[in-house]
Amino acid sequence: MEFIPADIDQYCVDHTTPEDDLLSKLNRETHAKVLQSRMLSGHIQGRFLSMLSHMIQPKLILEIGTYTGYSALCLAEGLAENGKIITIDVNEELEDFVRDFFKQSPLNDKIDFRIGNALQIIPVIADAFDIVFIDADKMNYKNYYDLVIDKVRTGGYIIADNVLWSGKVSNPAAKDKDTLNIREFNKMIQDDARVENILLPIRDGLMVVRKK
Repeated sequence: MEFIPADIDQYCVDHTTPEDDLLSKLNRETHAKVLQSRMLSGHIQGRFLSMLSHMIQPKLILEIGTYTGYSALCLAEGLAENGKIITIDVNEELEDFVRDFFKQSPLNDKIDFRIGNALQIIPVIADAFDIVFIDADKMNYKNYYDLVIDKVRTGGYIIADNVLWSGKVSNPAAKDKDTLNIREFNKMIQDDARVENILLPIRDGLMVVRKK
């Protein structure tokens, strides 16, 4: 995930609004107590997600892949007054950890945290989404996109994380299944006439998609 020199990365961090105390605590405890802590969105990406959410002021956000809840808390910051975020994760082992941090947040009442298979949960959600954030298993990125595209309002956004996949997507020699799936996902977005998109080299790559 390291795409720019460490000194430039630190300069960016130093000139970005800091995490609040709860996010900083969640960041520390994720790295100290949870496996695969590199999956955490982290400071820069978290502030970017918060900034987008504040710009859009969504009424309903769907997040596919909660992990420890960092990105959900960031996205929730920009919700409209009566808005909410539905965040879905399949990992029951982290449920208590995540719910504890959500309860510590003043945004807790806006967060609908569901444990289960997103492929089964998404079809039963009737309301239209203003933002969808996809950050789950890479093998199903295309499936998640297909499930949500018709549920996103016109002018709404889909954001997909890890679309640079540690730089593997541009390496022809990388042919593992996850890399191939991310490449196919990126091409599918690029070829989809229903949307406009930009791939940003933020952390491990964010694909930002606006539905026309």
